[in-house]
Amino acid sequence: MQVTQRLNNENATLSLTGRFDFNSHREFREGYEALLQKPSVQNLEIDMAGVDYLDSSALGMLLLLKDRVTARNVKLSITKTSGSVRQILEIANFDKLFTIS
Repeated sequence: MQVTQRLNNENATLSLTGRFDFNSHREFREGYEALLQKPSVQNLEIDMAGVDYLDSSALGMLLLLKDRVTARNVKLSITKTSGSVRQILEIANFDKLFTIS
């Protein structure tokens, strides 16, 4: 998986491309940790437009991230989901835990 970071004042975006699975753990964590180290960040968007596969370990990574941002009082959203990725998030009831679009 490829991870790209963008920072615009208090808004940070982590764009993911490829397979989001256990093998992506390090890249995903390093990506969001780098953004959360910036004191100005108030909103973190996980852009999943390029994600074509998502497994249960990815769901776990998203839950760990939610705990991390909640502790920092940062708003988290998952955006640009489609197809099977969106379906997996809905089946796992992540729409009740996250803002998903």
